[in-house]
Amino acid sequence: MTYHLAISVALVSSLVLLLAANSDAGGISIYWGQNGQEGTLAETCATGNYKYVNLAFLTTFGNGQTPQLNLAGHCDPYSNGCTTLSSDIKSCQARGIKVILSIGGASGSYTLVSAADARDVATYIWNNFLGGKSASRPLGDAVLDGVDFDIEGGTNEHWDDLARYLSAYSKRGKKVYLTAAPQCPYPDAWVGGALKTGLFDYVWVQFYNNPPCQYSSSAASNLQDSWKQWTTDIPATKIFLGLPAAPDAAGSGFIPVDDLTSQVLPAIKGSSKYGGVMLWSKFYDDQSGYSSSIKNHV
Repeated sequence: MTYHLAISVALVSSLVLLLAANSDAGGISIYWGQNGQEGTLAETCATGNYKYVNLAFLTTFGNGQTPQLNLAGHCDPYSNGCTTLSSDIKSCQARGIKVILSIGGASGSYTLVSAADARDVATYIWNNFLGGKSASRPLGDAVLDGVDFDIEGGTNEHWDDLARYLSAYSKRGKKVYLTAAPQCPYPDAWVGGALKTGLFDYVWVQFYNNPPCQYSSSAASNLQDSWKQWTTDIPATKIFLGLPAAPDAAGSGFIPVDDLTSQVLPAIKGSSKYGGVMLWSKFYDDQSGYSSSIKNHV
């Protein structure tokens, strides 16, 4: 009896260790929405490659502007053409994938002029994309999992207010995840202040188009040093390595698969805040097969 008990305890311990190891495994976050040639949202989630999909972008909001969703060639929100995405969103969520509204982008028209303005934007997002109610929900009745701050313009004011207002909606039931895509130079010029609130769950740092802190084979320590600063100084649940999914997906910063799996990931995965890899974007990932090549190493 004692012998059997010892085996059982050992077996349970092994299972616990295995589960713990798996829970630390990273995931891949992808941006979808800015190229009509990248397949549907449902197809994106059906690949099994991604744990998070950022719908890009809500490009116009704040300062009294009528908010505008831009999903490029996928659908036309002005004719209610994007409401059909509701079933796609639900199919992704049924697979355990978090679907997140990304606000901002490189070429949007957005700014927050006051805390009250931030509150109004948060109310709009809650009613139109999250758990609230509106007659004009652009993506139909699906309830998204959260909001991604891809802020690359406007000013650096009141993003902390927006984060607080959005986070407060978690008290109404379903958690509202907050994510952000800052540039790797620290602190980020746009959302550096907001990230200090400690309200962000996942931060996918863009380690591209920024030579001083991105990877190069001749100066691998640039990225590692920057990674240490981000994981040490930002009070977020998980930090992700943001990368272009193909050489032409960004001006610079692409990391060849072999370099990523043999050098970069082993150097950063030791951090308790390591969450995985973010890729820009699904369109480029389709061209390169990057996520499929790295999935088992993330």
